[in-house]
Amino acid sequence: MHRNGYPLATSTWGSEEYDAVDSVLKSGDFTMGKKVSEFENEFARYIGTDFALMVNSGSSANLVLIAALKYQKNSNFQPGDEIIVPSVSWSTTYYPIQQLGFKLKFVDINSETFNIDIDKLKGAVSPKTKAVFAVNLLGNSCDFKKLNDFCSENDLTLIEDNCESLGAEYAGQKTGSFGLAGTHSFFFSHHICTMEGGMVTTSSRELYETMISLRAHGWLRGLPKINSVANLSENEWENQFKFVLPGYNLRPLEIEAAAGLSQLHKFPKFLEMRIQNANYFKSKFANAEDFRIQSEIGNSSWFGFAIVLQGRLVGQRESLLTILSKAGIETRPIVSGNFLENPVMEHLPHVIHGDINVAHEIHVNGFFLGNSHLDLRNEIDLFHEVFRDYISGLVEKI
Repeated sequence: MHRNGYPLATSTWGSEEYDAVDSVLKSGDFTMGKKVSEFENEFARYIGTDFALMVNSGSSANLVLIAALKYQKNSNFQPGDEIIVPSVSWSTTYYPIQQLGFKLKFVDINSETFNIDIDKLKGAVSPKTKAVFAVNLLGNSCDFKKLNDFCSENDLTLIEDNCESLGAEYAGQKTGSFGLAGTHSFFFSHHICTMEGGMVTTSSRELYETMISLRAHGWLRGLPKINSVANLSENEWENQFKFVLPGYNLRPLEIEAAAGLSQLHKFPKFLEMRIQNANYFKSKFANAEDFRIQSEIGNSSWFGFAIVLQGRLVGQRESLLTILSKAGIETRPIVSGNFLENPVMEHLPHVIHGDINVAHEIHVNGFFLGNSHLDLRNEIDLFHEVFRDYISGLVEKI
């Protein structure tokens, strides 16, 4: 029996990534260049979109996407417009919306999938609502048939935060390709790792070209002569330093892209093992009555295992997590729980539509176990044994 604990995440790097980084260091070309372009092209092909734009983090991917919605030509997004978001996600799903002058409108999540509750969207639309920022939570695709139909019927732009769900599919199509654009993260604990790094995928040339400018200072450099932001002049010297949008510096490094290329080539095997681990986890707890896990839509890429205590375990999370920690089993909240519970909300103009009961339940009775590209059967067995012993002890006390 494995007794070295159960970590939240493990490194996906091998000699290939270190060799790729070393080759970049020896080349002397460090900042955004050929490797970034190569990674972008391969990533777009994998997701199934026309374009992909790499940035320095998944958080920056969300930032540049929301900024592009505002600054692309003929944008219908105005200050104060609402963007609907689920009440459970990471902080930087929400921050760019406020930072770009829009208003957050929170909707509860579905009790089984943990994604945005599409049925509760119906009463959330107002004349100021312009978009839905759907989050594919922890590897689990949203129901894009219902979501696309809803957005089409209400003339809303659909965008995806796919930072936790690389490789997930709905009806044979990769998540991150359903909306106008999708964002992705390559942080250490995610499906592939480039140290820091993120990507935006889209098939909209206008959005893509706007993001090219916004990614690097808001200048024209990197755009074709005829483009949707501002056409270049005949004076190449002036074109190099002409600023047209209030941009950022979100450029990634060549070493990150080089590692990303290696990781992307390995990813099919990573994904296969994550799914095998998930199947084993589900088989071990097939008859569990004391908690539920995320219900899969389409083909999940199983970022991890989100657990919500129920029945006799409601209110017992703290004591359970203490026991798990002593056994070396690492846990964390389900993403960040109900984000509305955070003090930062006083700085974020927002509206709450309807009740947020499911997000609250997850906030007080939910926690998360990691998944990996490695075989976790021993670790899952450890969790099963510790959890079984905890239940037995609880029954004895009752």
